[in-house]
Amino acid sequence: MTMHERFLAQAIELARRNVEDEGGRPFGAVVVRDDIVIATGVNQMGATGDPTAHAELQAIRAASRRLGGLRLDGCTVYASGHPCPMCLAAMTMTGVTAVYYAYSNEDGAPYGLSTAGVYAELAKPLADQAMAIRHLPVRPDGLDLYALWRDRQKA
Repeated sequence: MTMHERFLAQAIELARRNVEDEGGRPFGAVVVRDDIVIATGVNQMGATGDPTAHAELQAIRAASRRLGGLRLDGCTVYASGHPCPMCLAAMTMTGVTAVYYAYSNEDGAPYGLSTAGVYAELAKPLADQAMAIRHLPVRPDGLDLYALWRDRQKA
């Protein structure tokens, strides 16, 4: 068994236990850096009532706490299922280097576990997406939030 297969097997085992022991959804994730497991996570949407409590995000949150920072540069995520766009965006924004997954969107489709439709929607121009996304450049009292943030970073 290769290293990648071993970490994917761990993610799948987390997902299996989440289904069998917790009644959760079949998703597990493992964050690895330098061949060492930094953090793990399982889908906890039902348990927490939080629709963002995906396995990958739970693992990213735990890894960030453990590493003491917002960046996960050099980390690899192993996920039991195809990461959704939200999770993939979080991995990109935190600097995750690579992602491996075992079950594809096609595997999940018969069970209602595919996010292929979300990927297709997000591929459209913003104006063509089903959800209204509009830029309204409101600046009460001329406030520049970004400049405020920048200035506070210097202090």
